[in-house]
Amino acid sequence: MPTPITPAIIASLMTGFRADFKGGISDAPSQYKKITMTVPSVSKSNTYGWLGKFPQFREWVGSRVVQQMAAHGYAIDNKTWEDTVSISRDDFEDDAVGIYAPMFEEMGRACGVFPDELVFKALTDGIKTACYDGQNFFDAEHPVYPSVDGTGTPEKVPNLFISKDASGAAYTGPTWYLLDCSRKVRPLIFQLRRKPELVCQNNPAEGRTFTDNEVVFGASMRNNVGYGFWQMAYAMQAELNADTLWQAWQAMRAFTGDGGKKLAIRPTTLVVPTALEKVATQLLERELSSDGKNTVTNELKGKLELVVGDYL
Repeated sequence: MPTPITPAIIASLMTGFRADFKGGISDAPSQYKKITMTVPSVSKSNTYGWLGKFPQFREWVGSRVVQQMAAHGYAIDNKTWEDTVSISRDDFEDDAVGIYAPMFEEMGRACGVFPDELVFKALTDGIKTACYDGQNFFDAEHPVYPSVDGTGTPEKVPNLFISKDASGAAYTGPTWYLLDCSRKVRPLIFQLRRKPELVCQNNPAEGRTFTDNEVVFGASMRNNVGYGFWQMAYAMQAELNADTLWQAWQAMRAFTGDGGKKLAIRPTTLVVPTALEKVATQLLERELSSDGKNTVTNELKGKLELVVGDYL
């Protein structure tokens, strides 16, 4: 005799499905926390003028930047992300729902890695997406002013380098990134409004359970990603080697705020796509390297944390 489908039966099964779902989230590999700061959200969007309310941030980036963030209303709007699956009503009636445990585990895993997908896409899109100063996050012309009050003719400061060959052709290989993740404020912001949750339609007399002979389950979360201070990140569209890594390092170390005050940027993290994993690992982990003529001690060993972005 078929097992009758009732709200109580579905609710009971949801206990196991939720456990599978949460297990999938827990088992999901995660990289985004290494390069972002997570900011809780309690509304439709967050406006990041609040950074300027902290004296240490105001002193660090300068009052003009704080005012600019407020004037531009730099905000990150939350987005709702959803995924839906269904189980045949016949499987419920035939007590065959146990075979679906891996599906809910995988749904949980997908939710667990989704922040990585968002964050590394934001990193890639930084060359075409504006940050608080109106320039693209990775740009060749971030304005830095000679006076602390933001007056005078600004210097155009890049945090993007594009190499060119002798013919003037631009580099076409994979982009890599140098980040300063040493502070509580980081280059990228992961804004969390609602953690992943699993729900179901538990009334068999309504919706698709009634019309399509299916029991529908949905996973949803609410969050988004945005940009912090451009000074904490550098994008290199150039071959990755010791010389170009030092070039990016020295450029970041030289960053100043308005008025010429050094920002004391200290890169901590090298982020590369999988295509550059081998060369990046060799640069940062080998004991010895070659200077072209001799074998020498590798001065870059252990200098940076390597993050090979699964979604770059």
